[in-house]
Amino acid sequence: MSRARLLFLQALVAVVAIAIWHIGTSVPLFGVKLLPPFFFSTPYDVAARVVKWFVEGSIWKHLWITLIEAMLAFVIGSLGGVTIGFWFARKPLVAAVFDPYVKMINALPRVVLAPIFALWLGLGIWSKVALGVTLVFFIVFFNVYQGIKEVSPTILSNARMLGMNERQLMRHVYWPSALSWMFSSLHTSVGFAVVGAVVGEYLGSAAGLGYVIQQAEGVFDVAGVFAGMFVLAAFVIVIDTLVTAVEKRLLVWRPLAAETRT
Repeated sequence: MSRARLLFLQALVAVVAIAIWHIGTSVPLFGVKLLPPFFFSTPYDVAARVVKWFVEGSIWKHLWITLIEAMLAFVIGSLGGVTIGFWFARKPLVAAVFDPYVKMINALPRVVLAPIFALWLGLGIWSKVALGVTLVFFIVFFNVYQGIKEVSPTILSNARMLGMNERQLMRHVYWPSALSWMFSSLHTSVGFAVVGAVVGEYLGSAAGLGYVIQQAEGVFDVAGVFAGMFVLAAFVIVIDTLVTAVEKRLLVWRPLAAETRT
């Protein structure tokens, strides 16, 4: 499928969804609107609110704060996940000892941790970063760990027969194997880093997209809530596009998957 056709189909999905939303909030069915504007707002009101925010410039401050929090959470969580994932995969005894504790910590609801981080780190950016790190770390950790474990024994045997030492194996065998798994997790982690920042802002902050949404929700401003969510969604797509560009650069050696002709 061509890139242009794919973009057209993706845009078509958005257009259809917005059309259904508009019809549901404006066209009565048997005298009743399926989507009452008081609860669902309207596409026009939401779009007008987003445009107003950007024209007035009031949203830039909140976007910047959320970006800083999300990027710090993404970088710290990803680096930690990659480092610990590699270490555990190369040290089976260490992985076996810590396995129940990793699973136990991963099972903790992150929302429960948010107030604790706020108590420990205050209401500044670091409590939001800490929450985002807990979301990002485990996604990257498990993918990198699995990527190293999935290295073909045949490839390892051949590499050792060629005289590769552990450092060379890490560079030419383990690291390339883990990259695909790692970038797969990074695409998911981008969203979770933003979620961690926004949830932390929602629970206690004076700025950020989570704060904007929380303020709108507090006065039953449904248009403001939906506008905040749309800005947040676009924000995540932009960051994910940057991750994709880095992925293509680092994985240039990877053969392209065969495309299915329709």
